[in-house]
Amino acid sequence: MKEIIEKAWEDRSLLENIETVQVVRDVIKKLDNGEIRIAKKLDGNWVVNEWIKKAVVLYFPIQKMKTVEAGPMEFHDKIPLKKNYSAKKIRVVPHAVARYGSFINKGVILMPSYINIGAYVDSGTMVDTWATVGSCAQVGKNVHLSGGVGIGGVLEPLQASPVIIEDNAFIGSRCIIVEGVRIGEEAVLGANVVLTASTKIIDVTGEKAIESKGFIPSRSVVIPGSYPKKFQSGDFNVPCALIIGQRKESTDKKTSLNNALREHDISV
Repeated sequence: MKEIIEKAWEDRSLLENIETVQVVRDVIKKLDNGEIRIAKKLDGNWVVNEWIKKAVVLYFPIQKMKTVEAGPMEFHDKIPLKKNYSAKKIRVVPHAVARYGSFINKGVILMPSYINIGAYVDSGTMVDTWATVGSCAQVGKNVHLSGGVGIGGVLEPLQASPVIIEDNAFIGSRCIIVEGVRIGEEAVLGANVVLTASTKIIDVTGEKAIESKGFIPSRSVVIPGSYPKKFQSGDFNVPCALIIGQRKESTDKKTSLNNALREHDISV
């Protein structure tokens, strides 16, 4: 399958071949069933399967626009919606929408939200109201994506890592996580934290601040912050993320965001 996808990627005329088209469809079906995934953790490191991302991109040109009806609602798109939630033991509240080609494991709860093709949402996770999980994003077990959270998607460039939220993380309301940022296991993000590949992440728990980018360490408690930066027209504050402490071992993995922040004397 990988070889056929790679050849079609280099020569799009092969998409006129019935065998090639079927392989593309088979890859998307395997994504939908969770048999394969865009990225996987191996020996502690996340590895991106670029050829699967290529298959997702190739899926669009072989699909035709089609009207899909869901009760009184109507959609017009190339990608069908996921089905058979009851058999998959997934709770789906109106108006949650998930595209075919995304994988949602058993025990997931979808409040009115959106999950795009190629995404992976593992068991026990809550996708709260108006949260979005972008294409190819990887969300672990027992994660809580609070209301209005935006998890960015990525298809191209192919080598780019998707956003990864590891097991038992708690993402506060209106957080934005994009451009391949990774959130470590059991991390807690307070409301309105914005993380891009270039966002400064500043650990302020020690005597000296430590700066990094692109990764929130496991069990970190994070709130939004800002730092002064000089521009041609003057000095202004630029957003950053502040690591203010660690989630305590005594704290239950499913603790509320309020309790996790109050442990560090942060008002919410």
